[in-house]
Amino acid sequence: MNTKTTGLYKKSFPWAEILVWIFLSFVLVFTAAPLLFMFTASMMRKNQIVRMPYSWLPNPFYFSNYLQALKGNDGSWIFPRNMLNSLIVSSVVAFTTVFLASLTGYGLAKFRFKGRNFVFMMIMATMMIPFEAIMIPLYMVARGLRIQNTYVGLILPFMVSAFGVFQMRQYLITFPAEYLDAARVDGLSEPGIFARIVFPNCTPVIATLSILSFRGQWDNLLWPLLVIQSEKMKTIPLYISKFSEEKMTDEGAMMAVAAIASIPIFILFFSLSRYFIGGSAVYESRKG
Repeated sequence: MNTKTTGLYKKSFPWAEILVWIFLSFVLVFTAAPLLFMFTASMMRKNQIVRMPYSWLPNPFYFSNYLQALKGNDGSWIFPRNMLNSLIVSSVVAFTTVFLASLTGYGLAKFRFKGRNFVFMMIMATMMIPFEAIMIPLYMVARGLRIQNTYVGLILPFMVSAFGVFQMRQYLITFPAEYLDAARVDGLSEPGIFARIVFPNCTPVIATLSILSFRGQWDNLLWPLLVIQSEKMKTIPLYISKFSEEKMTDEGAMMAVAAIASIPIFILFFSLSRYFIGGSAVYESRKG
């Protein structure tokens, strides 16, 4: 009797859970440390940054690095214009990618037509072609259309992505067909069904695709390097590349440029991150 009673109250020590938390803590430290270094170093003089051991708290705070980053090496204040260029290009690409990918994904997921699987496989096949293999033909097309040094030249090749189509299709496959049939019975047109029922209920995948598309263009260096020569039309990666070459010994100013350039990504991520948890719960419930 005593043995059974004591056995009921015995609890094994949660070693597995503790190991998981330790592992996640290490991952957090290794992920956050470079970001923390970037923001703290951006408020230090260059001699403080290279001092060992490194002091994680600036003393005193040195904000002249941010002024140097904004006005540039030549004092032209071109950095805000370059940042605006990146905001325009990244926002438009994110919008067009979400809109066109959702339309294509909806058609491939909910409409049955001859060659549907073939069309989908051809779209997926484009993901196997590296951008480096097509950038020269793209540049020749851009030069032929005379869209160099323009927003059109920066945006047009990236208006939709095969990965976005795949992501939207996989999400919309789980969308209940009964809702669509009920809307058709009520006389709602297909564009109305998409605009009023399908699209508003794709918030989680839209948020994910928006962040990925925005970040992809915000970090894009190769294509702007080819198609943009004007200083006023350059984007953030081009500015950082040029600034780093000219300020190789001024680590504080380089960190200030990187810190300012990372702010829009942080704002976008934290403003949309709440949809990820809700989206996972909805997706899991649909799978179940």
